[in-house]
Amino acid sequence: MSHAHPELTAPPPLADGALRITPLGGLGEVGRNMTVFEHRGRLLVVDCGVLFPEDFQPGVDLILPDFESIRDRLDAIDAVILTHGHEDHIGALPYLLREKPDIPIIGSRLTLALVEAKLQEHRITPYSLTVREGQRERLGPFDCEFVAVNHSIPDALAVAIRTDAGLVLHTGDFKVDPLPLDRRVTDLRALARLGDEGVDLFLVDSTNAEVPGFVTPERDIAPVIDRVFSGAERRIIVACFASHVHRVQQVLDAAAKHGRKVALVGRSMVRNMGIARDLGYLRVPDDTVVDVKALEGMPDDRVVLVCTGSQGEPMSALSRIANRDHWIRISEGDTVVLASSLIPGNENAVFRVINGLTRWGAKVVHKGNALVHTSGHASAGELLHVYNIVGPRNVMPVHGEVRHLRANADLAIATGVDPARALVVDDGAVVDLVDGVARVVGAVPCNYVYVDGSTVGDVTESALKDRRILRDEGFISVFVAVDSSSGKVLAGPQISARGVVEDDSVFDEVRPRIEEALARAAQDGVTDAYQMQQLVRRAVGSWVSGSLRRRPMIVPVVVEV
Repeated sequence: MSHAHPELTAPPPLADGALRITPLGGLGEVGRNMTVFEHRGRLLVVDCGVLFPEDFQPGVDLILPDFESIRDRLDAIDAVILTHGHEDHIGALPYLLREKPDIPIIGSRLTLALVEAKLQEHRITPYSLTVREGQRERLGPFDCEFVAVNHSIPDALAVAIRTDAGLVLHTGDFKVDPLPLDRRVTDLRALARLGDEGVDLFLVDSTNAEVPGFVTPERDIAPVIDRVFSGAERRIIVACFASHVHRVQQVLDAAAKHGRKVALVGRSMVRNMGIARDLGYLRVPDDTVVDVKALEGMPDDRVVLVCTGSQGEPMSALSRIANRDHWIRISEGDTVVLASSLIPGNENAVFRVINGLTRWGAKVVHKGNALVHTSGHASAGELLHVYNIVGPRNVMPVHGEVRHLRANADLAIATGVDPARALVVDDGAVVDLVDGVARVVGAVPCNYVYVDGSTVGDVTESALKDRRILRDEGFISVFVAVDSSSGKVLAGPQISARGVVEDDSVFDEVRPRIEEALARAAQDGVTDAYQMQQLVRRAVGSWVSGSLRRRPMIVPVVVEV
C-alpha cells in the first residue's frame, strides 16, 4: 500500500533558511510514526516506529516507514529523537540503524533503556544521549528543547525545535491527566511559554480528537481494578501492553492488598518491567512478584498472571491461552482483564480472544464493560485547551487515521487557526515552513515496507494479493502433458485443489473444456508451453468463476513430451 499524492510532484530544492517537514509514517494510520526535519542541508528525525499488520496483510510481521527518500542522506542525520518508548515510535529503529549504526539516538532515561534492550537483540550498540524535561540540546542547526508530557508510559517528552525558519513544537503522544500516577504532569507552563515565544508550526497528537471532553484520569482505574480483585474467586489474568508500567503498577498494588502473588508472563513483559523496576519507575511491593514456576501448587485465589495480548496478537500469550495453545489453561471461574483500548483494526482479533476465553469458562472484563483502562491520548477538550495555550500560527495534525487528523484540524480552526494553515496531509507529503507560513510543496514516495521473517522490503503488494487469494479462495493446480511437435494432449488434465470446499469430482466438468482449448490451439499451430499454460488458466478460471463463484489461484503446468 502506498499513500499516493497524484496531484503532487517531487518537491523543489529547499529555499535557503527554510525548514522542510516530511512525515514518513503516522499520518492516515495509527503506527510507524516518523517525521524528518530538514534545515540548512542537515536532517533531524523524530521517532522511528512500526505499524502492526492487519488481516489483509497475511504473513507480515511488521510494517516499517519507507526510508528510501533519505537513504542516500543518512550521513546528514544529526540525530533521531524518540518521544517515548512505545513500539509505534521506536520499533523501526533497529532497521534504520542497520543501514547506519552510528546515528545518535536521543531520548529520556526509560525510553533509551527500552531501546537499548531492543537493539541488543539486534546486536547493535547505539550512540545515545539521555535527556530530560527542561533540557536543551544543539543538534547541528536544530536547537531542541524537551518538555514533559503525560502518556500511558512514563518519561514521555514533547520536543520544541528552534531553527532560523521558526519554532516547531511536536507533542509526541500526550494527554493532560491532572492526576498522573507518577505525578509527572504535562507541562502546560512550558507550552504557554513556547506559545508566548511564538510557535510557527504545531504537530499535534490526533488519536482521540473525535472523542469529546477529557480523558479519564489514571487514578480512577485503581478502584475498578480493586473491585475486580475483590470479586474474583479464582485466578486473575491481566493482559496489557508490555510497556504499560502504570497499569502493571496498579495490578501489583491491588495484588498486594488482596494477598495475591503476581507472575509476569512473556519475554517482553518480563524484560520491560525489569527495566522499569531497576530504574525506579515501577515500585514492586515486597514478596509480591514471583517466578511463574512458583505458582505451581499455589491456591488459585492467590494467583495473578500479567501477560501480553490485549490487542489479540496471534502469537501473544493471551491469544495462545484462548486457543488452548499455552501451558496456562483457563478454568471455570477464572477472571481475565483486558486492560487496554482497542487499536483501530484489531477489533475482530480481540473479540475472537474474548470469545475463546469465555468458551472455556472465564469471566472477561474489558473496557466495554468496566473502566479498566483509560487512553493515553488527549481528547477534544484537552486539545482545545492546549491550542488556546499555544496559539500556533500553523498546525499539522499527526498520529492518527484521516478522520482523526481532520477532527484535530477542525479543533485548531475552532480556536482561531486560519483554515488555510491547518494542514491535513498524508505520509510522504513535503511541507515547507517559509516566512512563518507552512505550505505543502510536493511529495516523496512513501510505501509500506514489510518485514516478513528475516526479509525486509521483499514482500510486494502483488505477493500479498497472492496470499490473500490463497487464504480466501484456495488453490487449483492443473497438470497436462502434450506432444512437443503436435501439441496433442498425451496425459491429463490432472487437477488438484486445496482450500476449495467442493469434492475433486466437481472438476470432471472442466476437463473437456481444457482438452478442447488445447486441441484448438494445436490446430492453430500453437506449440509454445507458456501460451498453452495461459489457455489452461483462462479455461479453468472462467469455469470456476461461473460454476463455483470463486476466484482461486490457478497454477497450470504444461509439460512438453
